Amino acid sequence: MNNKTRFFLLMGIGVLMHSCTPKIAPPPVEPEQVQTQPVKKPDSPCATFVDAAYPDQALEDYVLYRDFLRVNDWETAYSYWQKVYKVAPAADGQRNTIFSDGVRFYEHFMTLTEDSALIDRYIDTVFIFYDKMALCYPDGMYSDARKAFDLYYKYPSRVSKLEIYQLFKKTIDKEGLKTPDFVINPFTALLVDLHIEEKLVSMAEAQLYQQKVRDIIAKGLADCKEEACDRWRIVEQYAPIRLEAFETVRGFYDCTYYKNKYYQEFLDAQDDCDVVRNVYTWLRWGECPETDEEFRELVRIGNANCAPEGTTVARRAYDCLQNNDYNCAIENFEKAAEEAADKDKKAQYILTISKIYYAHLKNFARSRQYALRAAELKPNWGEPFVLIGRLYASSGPLCGPGRGWDSQIVVWPAIDMWNRAKRVDPSTTSEVNKWIGRYEQYMPNREDIFQRNLKEGDTFYVGCWIQESTTIRAAK
Repeated sequence: MNNKTRFFLLMGIGVLMHSCTPKIAPPPVEPEQVQTQPVKKPDSPCATFVDAAYPDQALEDYVLYRDFLRVNDWETAYSYWQKVYKVAPAADGQRNTIFSDGVRFYEHFMTLTEDSALIDRYIDTVFIFYDKMALCYPDGMYSDARKAFDLYYKYPSRVSKLEIYQLFKKTIDKEGLKTPDFVINPFTALLVDLHIEEKLVSMAEAQLYQQKVRDIIAKGLADCKEEACDRWRIVEQYAPIRLEAFETVRGFYDCTYYKNKYYQEFLDAQDDCDVVRNVYTWLRWGECPETDEEFRELVRIGNANCAPEGTTVARRAYDCLQNNDYNCAIENFEKAAEEAADKDKKAQYILTISKIYYAHLKNFARSRQYALRAAELKPNWGEPFVLIGRLYASSGPLCGPGRGWDSQIVVWPAIDMWNRAKRVDPSTTSEVNKWIGRYEQYMPNREDIFQRNLKEGDTFYVGCWIQESTTIRAAK
């Protein structure tokens, strides 16, 4: 019987075995003990089944530990895994399964102890597995990508954000359009933070890699199949939205970017002066030439229908806004609000500040603050609550990975705000129903709610920057 036949015959053994879960972790392999044995083939850095003294036994132990692991018999699986790791850590030379399962074992052991020193040793061991994986498979970037992923989500204090970013970047440079989907979201978050907040990534590098991210997503969506498509759609709902933060950096995106993204809004609502002014400021920000035919049409409509009204201070505020001087615009709208005797006009100026923080400065907390001020000034006005709902609903990429529980629950307080808008101002009903219809499909499903021992209708606190109590709802 050859090894291949033996391999498949052994695959069913685990279903005949009983399963059990140990109450304590089995003795760990100490970090300094996690070593691969010398190999017989000089051109291979790690031993495979054929390099073992007893290849058939190594293969049988491999199949056994995988079967026991499949039924969560961690203790028995670990005992067989140790045997395989000692003699054939690279398995058949084509897969890193034994190293990856080593990571699984030690992450499981961490859940079985509260001893911080022991947990630290387990974490050290996990990263030794990644290093060994890289040694045994030098042509692949999977080990760097997995290591970076775990550092970002599980062990962020172990190394700097820049080091994690560089590990992800190595993978993208090596794999190009074939970069694994799990790399994109954390890499994108790091790219934005390290350029905008920490100034450790240059504009040229950030511009280069934001385009690579977009190209990788497009390729992943075009080529994906079945479950992989679900993962790529999660990425699509996060990374491009996170990259919008670069819109706050002057010169990062060009005129074409802003025209492609915003000009249709103008075409759809040419009689809405807020939209006209907003699109105008984006095209100015993107340094679109005023000789551009589409830009000229925008200016024509704006001059004809949206000439600034009010005091000298208010007109100055609008001038600052059109010239992309947002701090100047905020300062002067504040002054205009202070001077305005009419509460409705005062509220409008304050809400305009809220919109500047939302659309142009991407500061959601400040935007909410001004929207609530506007609502206090004009109690029967629903527009501030519509805006706050949009702030909450678009916070998925800020509060989670783009999809999944943390990103989905932001829809609950968004719907609260939209319903509040309808209650205080029935004229917003049509717009509110549009937003609710768009986002309610992204709420958690009943299974996700049940798995967390929660119930529909119960009260739930949403953290992140939102920090609101809301009502649990399931997606329809």
